Amino acid sequence: MGFGGGWNRDPIQTEYVKQAHNAVEAALANGINMFDYADIYAFGKAEIVFGQVLKNKPIIRENIIIQSKSGIRLDDEESGVPARYDFSKPYILESVEGILTRLEIDYLDILLLHRPDTLMNWGSPCYH
Repeated sequence: MGFGGGWNRDPIQTEYVKQAHNAVEAALANGINMFDYADIYAFGKAEIVFGQVLKNKPIIRENIIIQSKSGIRLDDEESGVPARYDFSKPYILESVEGILTRLEIDYLDILLLHRPDTLMNWGSPCYH
């Protein structure tokens, strides 16, 4: 969540990619091979920065697990405030395409619904 700078629209800087690379290297050196993201973290910049790490070192992709989350719509482009949950098929598909594009990968190992409502009727046809 911390990759890519702050929770703002500032451009990604080279130092953010270097910090992410160092963090990933430290994690791998200590046996950590699972990396968790969400499409909203730092307005998508966290995934873009991690994607740059993968691009610079593609050999690690087959040895790590990448998980991301989808389902939160932000209030608007400026505020970044979570406004509502959207677990509809069209939104999730659109979100996943964005995730894959930002990470510059072909697949996710795990996709989670971001903070699903525990009272949601999962038997409803609109959630299948």
